Amino acid sequence: MRNWTPGFATFATFALCACTTPAPQNAGLPAPPAWRYAASTDALGKPVRTDWWTAFGNNELDGLVQQARMNSFDVAAAIARVKQAQANAKIAGAALLPNVKGFADASRQGGLLVNDSELAGTSFDLGLLASYELDFWGRNRALRDAALANVSASRFDRDTVALTVSADTVNAWLQTVAFRERTAIARQNLETATQILETVESRLRAGAVTQLDVAQQRAAVAAQRRALEASVQQANDSLTTLAVLLGRPVSQMQLETTSLDALQVPDIAAGVPSEVLVQRPDLARAEAQLAAANANIAAARAAMLPSLTLNATAGFGSERIHTIFDNSLYSVAAGLSAPIFNAGSLAAGRDLAIAQQEELLAAYRAAIVAAFGDVDRSLNAIHGVDAQVAAQGEERDEARRALRLAQSRYQAGAETLTTVLDAQQTLFAAEDEGVQLRLARLQGAVSLYRALGGGWTRELPQSAG
Repeated sequence: MRNWTPGFATFATFALCACTTPAPQNAGLPAPPAWRYAASTDALGKPVRTDWWTAFGNNELDGLVQQARMNSFDVAAAIARVKQAQANAKIAGAALLPNVKGFADASRQGGLLVNDSELAGTSFDLGLLASYELDFWGRNRALRDAALANVSASRFDRDTVALTVSADTVNAWLQTVAFRERTAIARQNLETATQILETVESRLRAGAVTQLDVAQQRAAVAAQRRALEASVQQANDSLTTLAVLLGRPVSQMQLETTSLDALQVPDIAAGVPSEVLVQRPDLARAEAQLAAANANIAAARAAMLPSLTLNATAGFGSERIHTIFDNSLYSVAAGLSAPIFNAGSLAAGRDLAIAQQEELLAAYRAAIVAAFGDVDRSLNAIHGVDAQVAAQGEERDEARRALRLAQSRYQAGAETLTTVLDAQQTLFAAEDEGVQLRLARLQGAVSLYRALGGGWTRELPQSAG
């Protein structure tokens, strides 16, 4: 037996160490100590649950979200991608086990006549063929690890899609209800403007006002009619968007909720920033993709080293089929192959894997920064809207009071029509703005739920011990 030289042993040890799967790199981005726009009572809020949309307290919304999650084509496509990744993982893992094939051959050979005899023969073969590549450098294990990491990434992607569908459905429903409420307000404002027009026309017949006053109020009525039609159009478009998310034709959509006032405003605890790193499936997906890239680097490095394959055949063979089991055959072989010249393709494959890992690491860091920004923006939006709601409520109440006073004084002849027009325009804008602010507050809660991962929590690996 040929002895191994110390030089080859040293080289093998070095190469084996160089081809082990590198550990996942740390993102190098420390979490901020606290959220900048979080309220001082943030810790007293309710933690995010996986069915977070139930916090709005509307049964119709709960049912629509469940329908969207079941009927969404995006979710179905994400589930199919998980199945694809699982199949690829099985394919990659198969290389770690022997490959066994069965064979059965029957052949007949004939030739030219030699000395008045024909050269001919018949043979029958039956047996098994096994081959196995020794994974000495860990290439097959690295490819399997990469495939398993891609399975995890696909599952996290599925969860991200489900969260997105849920949030989009809630937002579309809230927007649809808001447009319906704004339509009702626009219709009421049109009725008010029409009543004022009747008063102006009555005063014209009495000779108390001019045709200019009538024309001004008619213009106000027309403006309110235009606003009403625009609001109806927007409500219909929003309903169509919701129907698409539900995978249903809009003709089958019938909503019962007509106002946002009955909805509960969720009280959400944002927690500490570091928790976001394990609460968002998109971050888990980016981390899993980075782990797959690390494994691909190891596989690319191992491809540059020699490979050893074992082959074995066992079976039976004979010239007659009824005596085939009388003659057993076997063969064992080992083959060693090593790359010598490949025009740098293997080295380029290694460099490609490293560059892809660097890209994914940058994307992972960007995803973390974006996650922190999403939470802070959502908290800032909620804080800003809450600060506006109180002032807007006072604005709306005073606008209603001002219009009543202006109408009374105008009927008594103590005020001009211009004052009435200004008062009704102020009230119309205040009422419409009130609905928009409530919508913004509810959608701010949806954004915060999404930014916090929607109650999703990655299961951390159990420590050995």
